[in-house]
Amino acid sequence: MTPQEFVSKWANTRLGEQQSYQLHFNDVCELVGHAKPGSSEHTTDGEYFHFQRLTRKIRGENGFADVYYENHFAIEYKKPRKYKNLDRAFEQLQQYQRQLNNPPLLIVTDIESWRIHTNFTSTTPNVFEFSNHEISTKPEVFRWLQDIFFNPQVFNPARNTHVVTRETANALKAVADDMRLKYGVRPERAARFLTRIIFSLFAEDIGLLPSVVQGKGIFTYIVEQNRGNSKNFEFDIQALFKQMEDGGRLHSLDIKWFNGALFRNVQTHRLSIRAIVSLENACRHDWRYVEPAIFGTLFERCLDPAKRAQLGAHYTSPEDILLIVEPVLMQPLRREWAVAKEKAHPVRERFLNARNVRGEETIKTELLAIRDEMLDRLRSTTVLDPACGSGNFLYIALQQMMDLELDIINDPLWDDLDRAALGVSPAQLYGIEKDEIAHALASIVVWIGYIKWREDHGFRYDEKPLLSDLSQNIVCKDAILAFDAEGNPIEPDWPAVDVIIGNPPFLGGKKQRRELGDNYIERLLTQFPQIHGEADFSTYWFEKSRQQIETSKAKRVGLLSTNSIRGIRSRPVLSRIKETGDLFMAWSDREWILDGAAVRISMVGFDDGSESIKTLDGVNVQSINPDLTGLIDISAALPLAENKGIAFMGLSPTGDFPISNELAQKMLNAEPKNNAVLRRYISGKDITSRDRAKWIVDFTGLDFDQAQKYEWPMQYVLQSVKPYRDKHKNTKLRANWWLFEATRTGMVAALRGKSRQLMTSLTAKHRFFVWYPSEARAANSVVAIARDDDYMFGVLHSRLHIVWALRKSGWLGKGNDPRYTNTTTFETFPFPWSPGQEDKSHPAHAAISRAAKQLHAERQAWLNPEDVDASKLPPNALGGPRGVKDRTLTNLYNALQVFRGRDSIKTKAAAADFAPRLDALHRALDEAVCDAYGWGYAVLDDEEEILRRLLALNLARAG
Repeated sequence: MTPQEFVSKWANTRLGEQQSYQLHFNDVCELVGHAKPGSSEHTTDGEYFHFQRLTRKIRGENGFADVYYENHFAIEYKKPRKYKNLDRAFEQLQQYQRQLNNPPLLIVTDIESWRIHTNFTSTTPNVFEFSNHEISTKPEVFRWLQDIFFNPQVFNPARNTHVVTRETANALKAVADDMRLKYGVRPERAARFLTRIIFSLFAEDIGLLPSVVQGKGIFTYIVEQNRGNSKNFEFDIQALFKQMEDGGRLHSLDIKWFNGALFRNVQTHRLSIRAIVSLENACRHDWRYVEPAIFGTLFERCLDPAKRAQLGAHYTSPEDILLIVEPVLMQPLRREWAVAKEKAHPVRERFLNARNVRGEETIKTELLAIRDEMLDRLRSTTVLDPACGSGNFLYIALQQMMDLELDIINDPLWDDLDRAALGVSPAQLYGIEKDEIAHALASIVVWIGYIKWREDHGFRYDEKPLLSDLSQNIVCKDAILAFDAEGNPIEPDWPAVDVIIGNPPFLGGKKQRRELGDNYIERLLTQFPQIHGEADFSTYWFEKSRQQIETSKAKRVGLLSTNSIRGIRSRPVLSRIKETGDLFMAWSDREWILDGAAVRISMVGFDDGSESIKTLDGVNVQSINPDLTGLIDISAALPLAENKGIAFMGLSPTGDFPISNELAQKMLNAEPKNNAVLRRYISGKDITSRDRAKWIVDFTGLDFDQAQKYEWPMQYVLQSVKPYRDKHKNTKLRANWWLFEATRTGMVAALRGKSRQLMTSLTAKHRFFVWYPSEARAANSVVAIARDDDYMFGVLHSRLHIVWALRKSGWLGKGNDPRYTNTTTFETFPFPWSPGQEDKSHPAHAAISRAAKQLHAERQAWLNPEDVDASKLPPNALGGPRGVKDRTLTNLYNALQVFRGRDSIKTKAAAADFAPRLDALHRALDEAVCDAYGWGYAVLDDEEEILRRLLALNLARAG
């Protein structure tokens, strides 16, 4: 059959729906060259393709899909030339779609008109609309009919909901800018006004606001009619919002009663003509397809100029949020549902086998009681996000509970029983947010998400009023600090709920005073003395949540933080959680983007200890330690007195004391005595990359008169350091402007008499140590070790020490590099012999020293090949014929990891060539260190056994 024959045959048909649809569809099959339903050759094995597919509607009654082709489409026919019938037909398909395994295409037709609705997972729904006549006049329309049979994926929308959401958020940016720049409206007030606009756009596109003409909604109509008159626009919008508050009429149209505090005491603002045009552009977007879980965050960034740089940055995606919501909120509810089903199955069997009406009614009552008890449990579950931002965690929580409720209601256990209505609602959600802009958005995001879910699942939303008041649930206040009538700091009240979830603000301890002010931090520390002053800001939410569980005001908590929560300053809050309850879920270290920068985050779930199943990084474990490991817990290791006074954090100059090698040489050549105050200065980068040959002016131990004797160094400090110090808030630093803030006198004393010292970068991907002259000074990004013997070099490079160091690492908020500290790492490590008491007559001591010396010599030879004298190259120009610039210890140990099969990154050729030899050198060293401990070499392949033995030795030595 040709397209022209098909169109002519079915033009102006007078047949009714039941008379025509099978005949018509068989002709469609013949038109596109596809077998008809019911034929033996029409599908691949396992696919269904037939008329009148029996299914079940959402509300429980039986239904029939007119045509169903598994993994392709479902089609619903309606009587010809009844345009509104197509809307009803689509609603009907939405009722079926879950029972039909969500076919990718939902198609409705009345023969004269067609609509192909896309239904692909996680994509923006799209509609392809055409007429019977266009099948013969437009080639693309004929291809559409072919594709629904042979290639339905061609309809998969190119843009996903995230892209649409970003575009809709950006569409209102110009409106926000106009209010702020032209009329001076504060962002918070603009947010409250624009949230009403956002909801109106959404309400219009889902049909909660009436259409004026040709399907155009009343909000869009007002905008278009007033694109040239800002005064009239303000008047008409005010009138619309007033009618939305209480319900009424406008332009002879009925306006529903919205209420919910959103339209109460509404204040509108005049917009410029340019802004109204921008708003008109926003009206052209289909707001039904906005993703509520990320819209609030994106629009918040549009509203706040300070956050504009973050518009392209990562937001907390629904998938990320589910990593907390699913195990913390949903897992216990799903368990209860599984128990309820097990309980209901035998009752259902008795119901089906009941022999009389009286027995049937009794069993029905019993069966309904099981269902209603489960639904009541779900509908009474309350959720708090105490740092709710613009509501994305709350929306995802609500969505998940509504999904579960629908699964419960639709379960075949209740077939032939009275169908339950939906009952999960936004009233179960609570939030606290300090930022006024985010707070203004939170409720609207929740409501849009709630109504959108109902519409997407075929439930018309027509409550009275449409919006309940959430102003007592989602409040604008500081979640961790309040004040009593006398102005004393107190903890704010949090509502008692079942579950606490959220993403508290991250802020490193050293940045808090700069960002929040000394006064705020001091009051906070007064209220939370158990929190370390340099702990991450998020720990206050962890501690407050722990208290809520301890006082029975919450049952389960799931919070997100940077992975610094595992570090020495922040970790005590997790230890306290384990003292009063337990950790039951954690993602210890995940990649994240915050404000466009890479960070590493941890997700933590905890309760009162009731949860018996514990998961770490998605794997079941017996226990989760405070450092978010699930194996040997070496956080119990104690500092050893014997290790003190050996390892030190480097200098904290506080000012521009470092100088270039070129300037240092000029000072030394000008006056040899300057060597008393000029020292090599080593940073972490000098260790992990190539040494940049930096120096530092060091007047440690000299008063001002003594320091002045070194004229050129003093002149430099006077010009480069004093202006900065003069403005410093610390009185001591202003007064002693020529001296470092932290001189590390203990380190200087420990280095006296030493020929050299070991240094390691405080933060590094790989842990290695480098020799430097004892006169050199370590920066505060370096740990210096006041030992000059090869034995110490060897033990520190052994696998036993490296495994300990990695497990004891603190973690910085940015990047993924472990942190080595002089206190928690070095001072807790139990050496083969207590430092200073080594048995130098033991064969293992000599073997370690020998292997260490060999490792250092060959490593240095690789770093500085003979044909290139790197020491003679100018700083920062380390090139050469054999690529000395790439010969760094980081590159070398990258290659070693690849050689050992522990990484798959691309490595430098020279490093890859040397990696096998480096592996052999380390193996010899590791075996010598094992001999010193008296352990067999098999322990080297068992990381947990290494840690178990070292922890036992640590605790024994600590007494």
